[in-house]
Amino acid sequence: MKHNWLLYLMITGILLGVFCGWFYGETMLSVGWLGDMFLDALKMLVVPLIISSMIVGISGLGDIRNVGKTGLITLTYFMATTGIAVGIGLVLVNIMKPGVAVEMTVDKIPENVAGKEAIGITDILQSFVSPNLIQSMANMEILPLIIFSLVFGGVLTTLGEPGKQAIAFFDTVNNAIMKIVHLLMYFAPIGVFALIASKLGAAGGGDLFLAELAKIGKYAWTVILALLVHGLFVLPTILFIVTRRNPLIYFKNLTAALTTAFSTASSSATLPVTIECAEENNQVSRKASLFVLPLGATINMNGTALYEAVAVMFIAQMMGIEMGFSEQIIVLITATLAGIGAAGIPEAGLVTMVMVLQAVGLPLEGIGMLLSIDWFLDRCRTTLNVWGDSVGAAVVDALEEKWIEKGGDR
Repeated sequence: MKHNWLLYLMITGILLGVFCGWFYGETMLSVGWLGDMFLDALKMLVVPLIISSMIVGISGLGDIRNVGKTGLITLTYFMATTGIAVGIGLVLVNIMKPGVAVEMTVDKIPENVAGKEAIGITDILQSFVSPNLIQSMANMEILPLIIFSLVFGGVLTTLGEPGKQAIAFFDTVNNAIMKIVHLLMYFAPIGVFALIASKLGAAGGGDLFLAELAKIGKYAWTVILALLVHGLFVLPTILFIVTRRNPLIYFKNLTAALTTAFSTASSSATLPVTIECAEENNQVSRKASLFVLPLGATINMNGTALYEAVAVMFIAQMMGIEMGFSEQIIVLITATLAGIGAAGIPEAGLVTMVMVLQAVGLPLEGIGMLLSIDWFLDRCRTTLNVWGDSVGAAVVDALEEKWIEKGGDR
């Protein structure tokens, strides 16, 4: 019952945030500190949560052969759903052609993109490890923390009784973090209100937002429609076929995580709420949720990869550059791999966008046309990212159970 009224208050907070940001505009910047404080409180939990979750999750899988099987299932799901999402985006952008007849009004590379063109695949591979884990924690570089925690948790399982004691310690830490999440969620309605109101206020209120939307509205609707197709049809179908769960009930039980994702625009910041919803509301096993969800929040970017494919095609159409079948295949492969591999790079979304544009020889100036409404589309694609992660946890959980029933190693 507590979850119900808290959820209703969070939805009310979002609606009030939209209303106040829309009509009061820049006045709502004054409440931005409340949203930042809520977001920072969530982020404060991410590092200890990811380290404890991955150590407990990997140790809970037991036999090292089981770890390999679970990891393969998880990565296959991530790759497949991300690839499908990109494919949906490419199909819709070819049908709707949002870039045709749009005037290019930006003639220079945006400041937050400049310099990122030098980042390549080797930089992404190097981001998997860190020479200084403390610095990675301070900079919220999650991927090296995940790699270290996976290896550390795996090694602990080989150390006998001392290893079990260490795992029990991290299990206690994980449970304590989740208790803090419960406390923090009481402040979520105020936090989501402030985040939405201040962001919409920073965009100039409803009138200016509509004006920006009018310029590239067809592009925005193409992205949103593609996200809806993937989120409302593809992922629920996978969930039902593999797990036989009711997608509507599963979705309803995740509403708190999805509203937090929309408010914060951060899969990592939403992770504590995502884990809570998966385990408590949807009864996903703890070992599946603690293994799949931290990984997913870092490398499973269905919405981001889809968005980037649509954005690249929009820029090409806007500039009158023909993108043939072979170029679009390159976009599909690059966006899929970039969405999975670039998690350790700061501002990963922009970096991956640059990589995809460079792969097909498009100018980076086109990104400047998208930034005015990117804050809104960022929230939409983050919500899909979290939904995709949550479905993945249930899928891996179900396939694990089927494996055990057939006599596989636990």
